Amino acid sequence: MRSAVLVAAGLVPALILSGCTIGDAGQRRDAAAPTSLSLSEPGLVNNAAPLAAGSLTGKKIFLDPGHNGANDGSLSRQVPTGRGGTKDCQTTGTTGVNGLAEHTFNYAVAYQLYQVLTGAGAQVMMSRNDDKSVGSCVDARAEAANKWGADAAVSIHADGSAPGNRGFHVNLSDPPLNPAQTTASPALAKSLRDALVSGGFTPAAYIGKDGLYPRSDLAGLNLATVPSVLVEAGNLKDPAEAATFASPQGQQRLAQAVAAGLAAYLGGGQTR
Repeated sequence: MRSAVLVAAGLVPALILSGCTIGDAGQRRDAAAPTSLSLSEPGLVNNAAPLAAGSLTGKKIFLDPGHNGANDGSLSRQVPTGRGGTKDCQTTGTTGVNGLAEHTFNYAVAYQLYQVLTGAGAQVMMSRNDDKSVGSCVDARAEAANKWGADAAVSIHADGSAPGNRGFHVNLSDPPLNPAQTTASPALAKSLRDALVSGGFTPAAYIGKDGLYPRSDLAGLNLATVPSVLVEAGNLKDPAEAATFASPQGQQRLAQAVAAGLAAYLGGGQTR
C-alpha cells in the first residue's frame, strides 16, 4: 500500500501544528509551492484575499487537492466506498482542453488556500504535499481528516463534462450516514456555495441544483465523520472555464472565495 502523504493514526497527534502538512513516514514538512501555473506571475500566489490575522486561530482545516501528481499501478486497487461497495484507490483526474491537468490545478488552488488559512491562524493539514508524488487513497484521506478531528474538510476538484457546460457545484454525501453528514456538511456546503457566488462564480446548470449536488458515490465524503464537502470548481472541458482556471488570477479568485466560505462557516473574521 502506497501512503506517501498520510500517516498512521498514532503519529497524527504529534503533528498537529499550525500550518503543517503530513509527509512520508510522518515527517512534518511545509507544502511545496507549485512549480507552474500560479507561480507564473511572481508574488501573486501569496495575494489570495488574506483573512484577518488570528480570525481562524484554533480551527483545524483539512485540505485535499484532489487526485495525485503521479500515479502507479497501486492506484487501481479497491477501497471501500462507505456504502458497501468498492472503487479504485485513486484516479488520474481529467485534463482540460488547454492541456491543464486537473491534479495540477487542484494543488495550485489548495496551496493558495493553505497560505491564506494558516495566515489567519488555522491549523491546516493537506492530503498531499506536492504535485509530483503518488498520493494516498481516497479512503485514507477521509480517515486522516476524521482522526485529526478536522473542523472542516474541503476537497478541491474540477469537472470534465461536455464543452458548453459551465459553473461550479459543491458535492456532499447523501443520504447522510452519520450526524456530521446530516447537519454540518450541508451547512458547510451552503456556506461555500454562497461565498463562491459572492466571488463571482456561477452555479452549474447542467448538474446539481443551486450549486449543490447531494450524491452517494463519492467515497471520501461517504467515509467522512467530520464536516466534509467536495468542490467541483468548473468544467475543464469548456474552453472558457479552462482558460480561467489556467490563469493565476482565476486560481486566486477561487481560493479567495473558498477561504471566505470556510471563514463564514467557522465563524472567522472578515478579510483585511
